[in-house]
Amino acid sequence: MGNSYAGQLRTTRFEEVLHNSIEASLRSNTVVPRPVFSQLYLESEQLLAHDGGFSRTENDDEDDEDGSESNSPPIPYQMKPPPEGCCTTDGLCQAGRDLRLSSLASDPLDVPPGFMLVGVKSPFLPENLLVCAVDRRFLPDERGHNALLGFSGNCVGCGEKGFRYFTEFSNHINLKLSTQPKKQKHLKYHLYRNNQGVLVKGAPICWRGYGRRCLHVLMHTYLATKLVLSSDILYDVHFYPAGTHTNSGPPKKRHKGWSPESSANSLPESTGKTPPSSSVLTTLSVPSVITTGARSGRDIYRQKTCGHGPLPQLTGNVSEVLVSSLLQSCYLSSQTLPRVYQHYGPSPIQPLSTEMQILLTVYYLVQLGPDQVPLIEDLEQIFMRSWRESHLSEIRQYQQPQTPSHQPLTPSQLPWLAQLAASSCGEGVVVLGEHIGSLAQGIQQTFSRLMEGRLDNTNYVVIIVTVPGQETQCCVVVTGKHQCRALAESMFSPNEGLKEINHQLSTGVAQELIHYCNSLGQGVYDCLKCVKLRPEQSLCACMCTEYSVEWREVRPIQLAVARKLLSHVCAIADSSTQNLDLGSFDRVSFLILVPPSEVTFQQTVRHLWSSGVLQELGSLDQDCVSQREAERYVVKMDQCAHARIDSLIQEAYSNSYTLYILVHDHAHCDINRSHRLFFSDSDSGLGLVDQLLNSRQVRDAPNILILHVTSFPFALQTQYTRISPYNEIHWPSAFSNDVDLYHERTRYFGVSELLESTRSGSSLPLMRYDSSFESMASALEERFPKLHSAVIRTTVLIQHYCVALMAASGRINGSQNLHKHSSVETLEIVQSLLNAAQLCPAHHGHMVLLRIPSLALAAWAHRRLSRVRRQLGLEESFEIILGNPNQALNIGQSFTDQIKTWLKIQDADWVPQSYLELEALPCILILSGAEPLGESLPRSLKYCDLRVINCSYLQRTTLEQELGLAAYLVRAESRPPHNPGPGSDLLESDAEKLSSTDNEEEEGQENGDSPLSSSQQLQSCPDSGALDPFPAQSTASPNVQKGTMDTIQNPSQLQTQLQPQPPSQSFPYPQPPLHHQTQPPVQSYSQTNSYPQPQPLPPAQSHRQHSKSTSSGSLSPRASSPHLSCSWARGVSRPPSVLLPRALYEIITASDSSGLPRCTSFLPHMSVAWASSFRPLLSKMMTCTEQSLYYRQWTIPRSYHMDSSNRTEGRSDNFHPRRLLLSGPPQVGKTGAYLHFLGILSRMLIRLMEVDIYDEEDINYNSDLQYSPYIMKTIPFDYTIHDPKYDDISSVYSPGYKSRTPVRQEDVYLRRRTSRIKLSKYAAYNTYHHCEQCHQYLGFNPRYQMYESTLHAFTFTHLLLGEEIQLYFIIPKSKEHYFSFSQPGGQLESMRLPLTSDWSPDCIKSPIFTPTTGRHEHGLFNLYHAMDGASHLHILVVKEYEMAVYKKYWPNHIMLVLPTVFNGAGIGAAHFLIKELSYHNLELERSRRVEGGGPAGDVWPFIILADDSCVMWNAVDLDARNGPVEHAVSLKQVLQHMEACPDLAHYGLCGIRKWSSNKQREPFSRGHLHDFLLLNVDRSQNIQYDQNRFTCHDVDFTLRLHSAGLLICRFNSFSVMKKQIAIGGYRTFIIKTKMTDVPTSVGPSQYVCAPDSKHLFLATPAQLLLEKYLQHTSQKLFPLSTKNYTHPVLSVDCYLNLGHEVTVCFVSSRPHSVNISTTGLLFSGLLLCFADSFVTPGFLKKFSFLKGATLCVISADRSSLRQTVGRLELEEEWRFRLSDEFQTANAKEDRPLFFLTGKHI
Repeated sequence: MGNSYAGQLRTTRFEEVLHNSIEASLRSNTVVPRPVFSQLYLESEQLLAHDGGFSRTENDDEDDEDGSESNSPPIPYQMKPPPEGCCTTDGLCQAGRDLRLSSLASDPLDVPPGFMLVGVKSPFLPENLLVCAVDRRFLPDERGHNALLGFSGNCVGCGEKGFRYFTEFSNHINLKLSTQPKKQKHLKYHLYRNNQGVLVKGAPICWRGYGRRCLHVLMHTYLATKLVLSSDILYDVHFYPAGTHTNSGPPKKRHKGWSPESSANSLPESTGKTPPSSSVLTTLSVPSVITTGARSGRDIYRQKTCGHGPLPQLTGNVSEVLVSSLLQSCYLSSQTLPRVYQHYGPSPIQPLSTEMQILLTVYYLVQLGPDQVPLIEDLEQIFMRSWRESHLSEIRQYQQPQTPSHQPLTPSQLPWLAQLAASSCGEGVVVLGEHIGSLAQGIQQTFSRLMEGRLDNTNYVVIIVTVPGQETQCCVVVTGKHQCRALAESMFSPNEGLKEINHQLSTGVAQELIHYCNSLGQGVYDCLKCVKLRPEQSLCACMCTEYSVEWREVRPIQLAVARKLLSHVCAIADSSTQNLDLGSFDRVSFLILVPPSEVTFQQTVRHLWSSGVLQELGSLDQDCVSQREAERYVVKMDQCAHARIDSLIQEAYSNSYTLYILVHDHAHCDINRSHRLFFSDSDSGLGLVDQLLNSRQVRDAPNILILHVTSFPFALQTQYTRISPYNEIHWPSAFSNDVDLYHERTRYFGVSELLESTRSGSSLPLMRYDSSFESMASALEERFPKLHSAVIRTTVLIQHYCVALMAASGRINGSQNLHKHSSVETLEIVQSLLNAAQLCPAHHGHMVLLRIPSLALAAWAHRRLSRVRRQLGLEESFEIILGNPNQALNIGQSFTDQIKTWLKIQDADWVPQSYLELEALPCILILSGAEPLGESLPRSLKYCDLRVINCSYLQRTTLEQELGLAAYLVRAESRPPHNPGPGSDLLESDAEKLSSTDNEEEEGQENGDSPLSSSQQLQSCPDSGALDPFPAQSTASPNVQKGTMDTIQNPSQLQTQLQPQPPSQSFPYPQPPLHHQTQPPVQSYSQTNSYPQPQPLPPAQSHRQHSKSTSSGSLSPRASSPHLSCSWARGVSRPPSVLLPRALYEIITASDSSGLPRCTSFLPHMSVAWASSFRPLLSKMMTCTEQSLYYRQWTIPRSYHMDSSNRTEGRSDNFHPRRLLLSGPPQVGKTGAYLHFLGILSRMLIRLMEVDIYDEEDINYNSDLQYSPYIMKTIPFDYTIHDPKYDDISSVYSPGYKSRTPVRQEDVYLRRRTSRIKLSKYAAYNTYHHCEQCHQYLGFNPRYQMYESTLHAFTFTHLLLGEEIQLYFIIPKSKEHYFSFSQPGGQLESMRLPLTSDWSPDCIKSPIFTPTTGRHEHGLFNLYHAMDGASHLHILVVKEYEMAVYKKYWPNHIMLVLPTVFNGAGIGAAHFLIKELSYHNLELERSRRVEGGGPAGDVWPFIILADDSCVMWNAVDLDARNGPVEHAVSLKQVLQHMEACPDLAHYGLCGIRKWSSNKQREPFSRGHLHDFLLLNVDRSQNIQYDQNRFTCHDVDFTLRLHSAGLLICRFNSFSVMKKQIAIGGYRTFIIKTKMTDVPTSVGPSQYVCAPDSKHLFLATPAQLLLEKYLQHTSQKLFPLSTKNYTHPVLSVDCYLNLGHEVTVCFVSSRPHSVNISTTGLLFSGLLLCFADSFVTPGFLKKFSFLKGATLCVISADRSSLRQTVGRLELEEEWRFRLSDEFQTANAKEDRPLFFLTGKHI
């Protein structure tokens, strides 16, 4: 920190300057020489032109080589002619690529590791620079040294690499030089990217070996930088007073002096060093902030300067002055108006003037307290508030021109207004503005006053220069000791600060402080030597009755978050981008990435192991007991992570059916770019996340999904973020208005609640500072100015702990005198630690967390405390643990045995590996490391001592990380609710303090309430403080209240407080079961998983029972009795107390203008920067989502941020499609949530591989007959309908029929049983399936070109329709070979059919027709896997209005489009047209064969009618040893087996049974067939489907086919599985009125009406109304038939459903038809539906009817109805009335149906 040559002249330097000065004076035109001491200590500011300035301009290129004289001509040089055809344009390389800086400023450039971008000066482009990449080894450092000879460079234009000679390189970039090319002459400037990502010119490259000259250049360019960041490179300059001087001109060439260029150049950001703009010191920074602190002749303190305007060149001793550019950056950013005001043209809205900014700066400095440090955020907000107030009227009126009401501040007014403002604070702020002609003069006066002791009471000196005709300039010199120290330390990056601390400790600089502290308490430590150690009581095996553990399930809120994660994953899969195909994955694998902390690693491993996720995912066997198996799924992000990630990438590419989840836990820890140039060797671990997770292999892998998990997501929410805002999941609020939304009876106690405790003045707040400690530390900081404050504060703190241990131990006589060497807070902590373990019979106690970021200081503190503990003989009372993130947890063997005794662990080798396993262990945990790395702390944590954390890095993430160590979950019942105070609503990621609009399914909640005020906390949670011998005294610090000692409550109160179980932090191992713990624990995952249970464990299994606070299943400690003996049991429900540095405490507890804590307006992370100063403040009512959008708009990543390379101009696809972000408060349960998410995601993938299959029993008669048409004829036809979907229809009468049990209609669908079956490899799929194998089959994927289809018309005539039918085929080009055309591309003639004799193992002969409606997405039309790759002809039969949507989803399928008139028709019309078209096509194919010379009858006559829900097929293996075994087979195997059956042509209809879990053994049967039919269109030529039918059309067709004598066979050895699809289908009927399209509630009785009556007409087909009417009103229409199964209704030539209570007897009127015998059978009714000529009076006289039987005659119109009655002579036996005539409730134009009823006489 210091300089050993301070105030001294080195001989060589003096002689050099003297020699240069003499020669310069001899060569100059003026008489006055340049003062030697001015050159040594103060380079004067560049003067105006009339003063004879000596600085060179930016474009001065007179840097000739050292060896040439100024008057000698240049050496002639002939450049090598360029190769023929090469580009020779200036500014372009020979490959024709642009190299100009102005062109490449915004382009991303590939810079290899070890190279850097430099600017090359071309003589033909004086206004521009050429960009090239040069190996930094061949460039000098900032002192002009250490450059290797030679050259190595690359062309950034064309990318050519390996130029080893600068001559060769200059030819390539077309420099066209007339002199010898030399790198020293033409490589001029460093290049770097500014905050906007633009490549700009930086500092000149210092080729000379003069350290002074190089320092001046870098110094000046640094001071003039316009970056938001400061302290990129620290330049310390010490000033002695010197007079002003001038230099009339530049010295001669050989010994010329140096005056750096005056242009405002910038230095590149140094990623490893640069603290953010919110650093305390750099906040108040301008291009010149000089921090000065010399108060006496021997004490020289660092000084810091900030300012506006060019700072004069400073030389001399460079150790005591620091310069920062933050104030200037603040000024410049506050003067840049946002774009929103630029498109309005000229407007009165102008930024603040420089004069106003300077005056506001003075006001701000004046109002600061003597111990306060200026913050750049505060000043920036002051500027913005002033600007808004000055332009409020213009902003409100949308920039309407107005005359400003305020008068602008003039430069002449500024000095005396600033002095007036400064006069209010006495000497605290001094303004130098009068008679100051330049900044150099003002700085000189400041240092003169400083050395004279005139600024002893001054903290800031503001130098204002207002010269007429010039811009106002300003410089702030910080001279206060405290401010100088704080600002200087803030200029270190966190890593640099730790290095400085290590340096001071290793070099012995801190020894003087340690000796001084020891001397203050010399008597104290002398007493240690005289301590007589009493034998300490050995740890007894007594058990604490208050200590017990209980099983913890996944908390409801964790389950809700896991489901949110799953829904976001499903949303990605459901999006049209097809970035994630969940249907193609059959399993889940994962890898959890954690920060490089051994404790965090072990903690996550045990959490994963105990959650059961590995067993659920099938990664481990259920009985696997080795925990090391789980370590394969967790990896620390260190150098060893490369191999693990590479292995996972290779595994992902080779297992495309596995979905890999990369969980990046604590994602805020490493967000640096992986480019090696950004990091030094010591930071080689940085950038691993970017290198691994953002690699192209991971980014492009379609089966890798990344989940970032963090409590502080701000650094991942920038303008260049890779995470879509739609892929963010925020932790929901658990409470709203004291209502527990998730019924888990816990409340989160986070930073907002800690703040709330500071606002309740009735008791001691949980968060406070220690004024005694602060006073002692401040005194030592003044005494040791060159020591880092962390060293001083840590030394003081450890001194306090050592003294408190001596005082509390009671082993030193006169211990009361020790109190003055410690603080009350420290005494209370140590007393509580010692007393708690002594009072409990099992020695349960508390944890004290001591946070010391420096590893070296932490190790020293551990040694010091351990030595004092040993000297006091307290080794067995409590443990002192050094928490080093790089090392495993290490505690003494006695304490390990103690924990094993508590937990009944029998494993001899067991040791605790995470802090959670230290539950109830009395200990001091010294947690080191630059930042916490995700270590969870046990619930026994009582004190969180953060008094020595660094206050210099004020970013939101840094502050909340430290405070998050005290986060806690408390039992809701033990904490009465209260209303939160103002300002507690928004901090950290504490979602409970946010509006619950982020809760999605838990919407509508208002801001959550903090659990309890401080007074309620202390009253309800007594701790051991009540029993401490040293209560808090009234002499404590002002913030330490009188109520430090907790009051003891009566036992009844304590009982109610201690019974509730602490909910969150888990206790890792179970106790043996108590007498009441007889039931096994509730399992949180599937029942097949094995989980830890609270019962005695064998030694080999005891270590499996660990779990974490946020785990899905965990063991938590609870206090089981109200006794007062165990202090730990009383304290587990109370959050820990937090001790902070006073400076940090005051910042955190302050509120900004929006009512939020002041720290929320700080920069969110050191790796990001604000995009504009004109940003609004965070609102108190913002949700987490709105916070994210705020940071996405107003922050940009710095150049070393891993997202800085994710910038794509003008595009919206920067987001990675498979990247999620889960954010939630610290210690709230995120780990358990994402582990549970992995489990339910795995279950969902398994669920996607399963379908709900109808599992319904099909009753058949036993038969052992073999397949033969002659034998099949002897098998009686089974008229009984067995399909349960038809359980609500009328039974078909047959001889020997037995009545069935009546089934209530409302129970029909409830009784349909389904089973969940995993899809086989032969399944049919819907449109959501996109595997690689069937991409070409589907023809619908962005990777493939859409298949071209053509529309073909096909016309044929049918007698039943009475007109020509025109159908349309949509035929893809790839399927045209299945059809015959008149010519290529001509008229469609027929669909090609194979011959009966044809056979191919890879071909199906029968065309497959699938009628479908409303199932374009869910229909199972993808038969690629079902056919096992076999060639087949599949035709979708769709309605005309659905043609477009089906074509969109199935572009590679052939489609048959029904005529328009059938848009409202039912399934009967589709089957009718399919069958008739197929027969017509059969005739055409026979004719084509005859014309070709082949036999006509050999054409294959079968077609397949398949339902669109057939998903899988099975076959029964009859040769199995253990009886029939059913297994999945392909549809190809089923069809080839059926098609190959002998004598198949004799059968009219074949089918297979519907699958049922009840196995069927008979191979064949005759009966009704459904869903999957093999139809012989040749033999069934004369039997048509009824085109008007909507329901039961297959039953009607089967009965008519059987009556015609055709053979029907069902292959029972095969079965078809039907998937339950709730969407679409032909069974979906909508009954709506004619007046509206909205479905209305219309009863079945309204489906018909009297002819010519006024009735509400329905917009529903007449046939459907008739069928529904007959189904629901048959008991009224056929009263004698209701439940009268022996007297069925006679139905002639058709089957209609009359309801399940009526039996129908089907007979055919056709000659030679096969009918049942009706002899002696009395019918209860007669149904004649569209009776044709085959129905005669004589035919009807064959049947007998009951008296009063009902007749129902149905016809198409009233005329045909009367004709039918007359033709059949029905009036002879049936009585009719006029009121018995009805019609369907259709309008006349809708052609209603008419029917007449009568009674039998």
